[in-house]
Amino acid sequence: EISQALENVFDRHKPVTQIQKGVFAKAYEQDASFTALQAKISEFSVKKGHAPHILIAKMGQDGHDRGAKVIASAFADLGFVVSLTDLFSTPQETFELAIKLDVDAIGVSSLAAGHNTLVFELMGQLQKNNAQHIKVFCGGVIPLADYDFLRQQGVANIFGSGANVLDCAYAVLSSLEGHIRNR
Repeated sequence: EISQALENVFDRHKPVTQIQKGVFAKAYEQDASFTALQAKISEFSVKKGHAPHILIAKMGQDGHDRGAKVIASAFADLGFVVSLTDLFSTPQETFELAIKLDVDAIGVSSLAAGHNTLVFELMGQLQKNNAQHIKVFCGGVIPLADYDFLRQQGVANIFGSGANVLDCAYAVLSSLEGHIRNR
């Protein structure tokens, strides 16, 4: 109620979110795994007629977006189309943006322990609107004790702190292709 009251008086804070392209591509330009993954993403794009599109979501009161921006930048350099929600988005806003943008996946970035409630609501929106074709992934500071609950909600994969970016991208791409394993 306090947040809503402040929003009613001062409007919602809307920080500018940008994806910095080229950082990962430059750092990994000689890396065979990076190049191989770019090729797989290119093959996906040709086969499906579009590059894989992921929406990186920051929902709830979690204002820590560094990890989300790192993933967004890396995935963009790999060949994904990447969109970002505003900070402090609701599950409903995230769902509506995912539908509007016609994404293949939503990557929920969590640091402030709201993931169980927020992902539960997001998955409910996807199910209620027959949009389960959109794969949901979670990443960030998520206790292992919460993994089973998130998987029961239909989350395709969970990436904890320190997860390798290339491994995450392989896993997302593999899931979008309908594979069980990453490579």
